[in-house]
Formats: sequence, structure tokens, C-alpha cells
Amino acid sequence: MLAPAAAERNKGPILAVLREYAGPGSVRVLEVGAGAGLHASERRPQGLCGAAPVAGGAPGALCGGASVHPAARSAIAAYAEAMQVPNLLPPIYLDVSQGWETWGGTQPATLDLIVSINMMHISELRCTEGLFKGAGVLLKPGGVLFTYG
Repeated sequence: MLAPAAAERNKGPILAVLREYAGPGSVRVLEVGAGAGLHASERRPQGLCGAAPVAGGAPGALCGGASVHPAARSAIAAYAEAMQVPNLLPPIYLDVSQGWETWGGTQPATLDLIVSINMMHISELRCTEGLFKGAGVLLKPGGVLFTYG
């Protein structure tokens, strides 16, 4: 899968920060506005949701990507299957401008990390507000909302 140069350039630094918050144990991660899944699914061998723990990933991480766009969800699913990423959950429909109750059945205080990369600067203010409101309910105590871009 081809990735934009910026995604390739930023992947390492983003993953380094996410690993700090993920820790060594089991973590549950949701990427909001995942687009084609370049961040959620590209964590393969070296990353947070990678299948190869010897490469420094977090083998206990269970990650899910979410998007409002059907084509993006299809791309995430296809990539996870092609790259055999076992800990990437099926993508879910998620419109962050709607209440957290519509976020694919995600229950309150069940997520360790919510990741949002390159969403806030291209979406309406109500999406950013929804992201923060949803994170406030869905993150476990001590959980982290990680935003970039």
C-alpha cells in the first residue's frame, strides 16, 4: 500500500509517543477519523498494533479504526486482511458530531487511547467538540486522547 510522504515521515514520531501511553500491557485503542487506516493499520511490524512484538510493538493492543466514510472503512478492512494484522478490529461507522452512544457500541470507560490524526483541522467545529465529549465518556480513568495535525 502506498502512503503519502507525510504519513511515512510522521509515522515513527507518532508511534513513539503512542507507545509511551500504551505501556507494556493490554490496551484498547480507537482511531477516530481513520481515513484509509494509514495510522491504525500501518502499525504492523514496528508499531502499536503490530503483529511482531519483537519489533517493539504492543502485542496486547487491540485497535479499531473508525470513519464516517464507507470507502475508508472498506480500505481499513482490506488492508488489515491483506497485511494480516490480527489485532485490528473491524472498522466502525463513527460520526463524531453525534453523541458517543452512536460510536459503534463503544461502552463508557473502556478505551485506553483515542487517536485522532489530521481530522480537527479539516472538519467542522462540532466534530472537534464531539471528539472531546466522546473521549470524556469513553476513555478509562487515566486514558489519553491523542490528537495530531
